Amino acid sequence: MRPIIVALLFSSVAALGQGGGKFQAKIEQRHVPLITVDGLQFKDLNRNGKLDPYEDWRLSPQTRARDLVARMSLQDLAGLMVCGVLPSAGGDPIGRGTAYDIEKAASLISVKRVNSFLTRLTPTPEAFAIENNRIQEIAEGSEFGVPVLISTDPRSHFASIPGSSVGNDSFSKWPETLGLAAIGSPELTRNFADIVRQEYSSVGMREALGPQADLATEPRWGRIVGTFGEDDEASKRMVEAYVSGMQNGADGLNTGSVASVVKHWVGYGAQHDGWDSHNYYGRFATFPGNNFNYHVIPFTGAFDAHVAGVMPTYSILQGVSISGQPLEQVGGGFNKQLIDGLLRGKFKFDGVVLSDFSITNDCTGSCLTGVAAGERPMFNNIGMPWGVETLSREQRFAKAINAGVDQIGGTDEAGMILDAVHDGLLTRSRLEQSATRILLQKFQMGLFEDPYVDPAHAASTVGRADFVKRGQEAQEQACVLLENKNRLLPLKPAGRKVYLFGVDPQIARRFGFIVVSSPAEADLAIVRANAPFEMLHPGYTFGFLHEGRLDFKAGDPAYDALMRASGSIPVVFAVFLDRPAILTNIKDKASAIVANFGISDEGLLDVITGKSAPGGHLPFELPSSMDEVTAQKGDVPYDTVHPLYPYGFGLKYGLVADR
Repeated sequence: MRPIIVALLFSSVAALGQGGGKFQAKIEQRHVPLITVDGLQFKDLNRNGKLDPYEDWRLSPQTRARDLVARMSLQDLAGLMVCGVLPSAGGDPIGRGTAYDIEKAASLISVKRVNSFLTRLTPTPEAFAIENNRIQEIAEGSEFGVPVLISTDPRSHFASIPGSSVGNDSFSKWPETLGLAAIGSPELTRNFADIVRQEYSSVGMREALGPQADLATEPRWGRIVGTFGEDDEASKRMVEAYVSGMQNGADGLNTGSVASVVKHWVGYGAQHDGWDSHNYYGRFATFPGNNFNYHVIPFTGAFDAHVAGVMPTYSILQGVSISGQPLEQVGGGFNKQLIDGLLRGKFKFDGVVLSDFSITNDCTGSCLTGVAAGERPMFNNIGMPWGVETLSREQRFAKAINAGVDQIGGTDEAGMILDAVHDGLLTRSRLEQSATRILLQKFQMGLFEDPYVDPAHAASTVGRADFVKRGQEAQEQACVLLENKNRLLPLKPAGRKVYLFGVDPQIARRFGFIVVSSPAEADLAIVRANAPFEMLHPGYTFGFLHEGRLDFKAGDPAYDALMRASGSIPVVFAVFLDRPAILTNIKDKASAIVANFGISDEGLLDVITGKSAPGGHLPFELPSSMDEVTAQKGDVPYDTVHPLYPYGFGLKYGLVADR
């Protein structure tokens, strides 16, 4: 059946305009009939033949949300309060693939009444738009026609971390958010988020699980790459810019918004010994420096930009008191003091609190101990019920919701919420409160009128040439020049024989280099490296997150390549800083050191050859030794005693230090 589309005459929710003229909101529908009232058209979403208040786009989103909530059953309300993962046709346990399993999705939407989902698909933009339209068609056919809100983890950077980000080459590629912090321009960060907003919305994704407002105060922590560094005020400015770009302005949601969910409330950057709280062994964040309030500051930037959502941390915060009361030793998603008290009370946040994923699942067996050597951990055995392990799953749902959570992430078990109501652990009024917040945002974004997207527009928007160009310019601008002995950089490539490690030879040849196979044949070497890390807990599902040491050692491939070349020819050492690497034994061997936060080989060679110039400054300090890392306090910024490079360090090609 061909979709019936009511053309957009004017985008206004007012029925009467200046001079008494009428305006028609843009409407697209696939199944439900239309109703004409006062010469205007509306969707009859519940098919009862009359215009109900929630169907009337002339009314305020608040009025419409309250009306719809009053019509809903407990099952409908419970379905609103979970955020599942859209199932993929290939049956991947976390929803990766190129198409949805439509039969399973239909059951979740029509039977379980779930209508908020995370997607992890990675098809072409046009196919992505078609797949998301198929989901909205199912939703339109449900009892009240509630549209689906489709969310995504970050897709626009280089890192691809299962469960935290999605690798998708169709979208414009930017440096990690650490790189945006290195550039230090809120205007550029806002522009980045605005471009991402256009790409996401064109394929039908209308919620972004980001930005990450956590602070990088514990240098060993494996999720630093998604932060804006370790300075509270600098991070606050970047978070505010990110949210305003993603939400199409700083005044709250509108029809052009992608709802932003700032995370992880609060203190996630102070992970004990850098272990990550996706894992049982890393469930604690500690505050030996009594510096909890410092970690709150970046979130206030999101509040200033009227952020739509907040995601609490998995972590149990140790050594923290609020209003003189020690925090209950439960994960952030269960902590009433952090959510109802601090977030909703002090900061007056009244948007949607979406829990991080899988907090109500059990953590037993290999989730607690890791799998045996030689076995592979699986995503279908994860849970993060930190501090509430002895509660039943139903009790965990109730505790999180009573603490202030509106949606439980990573689950479609809405029945648990129903059971909690029937058992007296939750009330209908509490469910209505959350349901109103969730529906309000869907009305504000215009999803009830038009949840569909144009596949052709998606194909021409995602990865648009000017978007890609701006992303590459940012990759290059974010580079931090740490060393440039004898003004080696920028290089003149013509006729120079170069030994490469980690750089595509074909790209180097396009720049005019003569690529040779050994340092003995070369005039210089270019070595690309990642910051060092260890996998100290390989038996855990999230044991792939970078842990342990930050210093280079013999046996590290890039370090060995540096050793083969240093002493005989100049070496340009280019290091990706997803964590604050220790470069003490690199500094004395390399002629130039260029740090990056995600950059293509072409972009790196642009910087090395002077087609562009490194303009970044370190968003965290680089320590001089692991002993000093061990001695620092994980909740305190830039506090190693003798940093090799301080926070904010960055040279220009003229070798002038610029702090």
